[in-house]
Amino acid sequence: MAAPNVLLVMGVSGSGKSTIGTLLASELGWKFYDADDYHPEENRMKMGKGMPLNDQDRIPWLCNLHDILQRDVASGQHVVLACSALKKGYRDILIHGKNSAPLKCDELGKEEKPTEVKLLVVHLTGSFEVISGRLLRRQGHFMPPKLLQSQFDTLEPPSAPENFIQISVDKSLSEIIAIIMESLKRNENHLY
Repeated sequence: MAAPNVLLVMGVSGSGKSTIGTLLASELGWKFYDADDYHPEENRMKMGKGMPLNDQDRIPWLCNLHDILQRDVASGQHVVLACSALKKGYRDILIHGKNSAPLKCDELGKEEKPTEVKLLVVHLTGSFEVISGRLLRRQGHFMPPKLLQSQFDTLEPPSAPENFIQISVDKSLSEIIAIIMESLKRNENHLY
């Protein structure tokens, strides 16, 4: 298994992706992106009105994220991305870009030989009750708690042949980080 150059911290809204991703990036010295920061305004408004996003809403956003990952990986930068990436097809777009999208994305850059995005997926899992409780306590986020069920309904947990680990959100932050760091050590010959 090739060493990952991107850690994808995925899960439903409220699973702790941004918190874990920020801590990991700091620990590793990698660049951090929160996918929520890249949603177009139309997506934010739709979710803010309590309407779940569909593939047509998500695919251009995922293609944009792929382009960002590919640019950084091509320059030798390792990246931690916090992104819901609920479906396998969405994770495929993050790795392969528009060529794996059922709907075509606009090209954002010039054609060049792509650098491979090697992903290690960190799937943060938890029960609806636990994550719902977290969302109810969260302040100032555009994703309303009432959309959580639609995320659980959409979720396709990672499975072979995807390179992934699954971690329960019931664990402490330090336990979660330790599990991820250990998995990274097993996945690569050298990290730095």
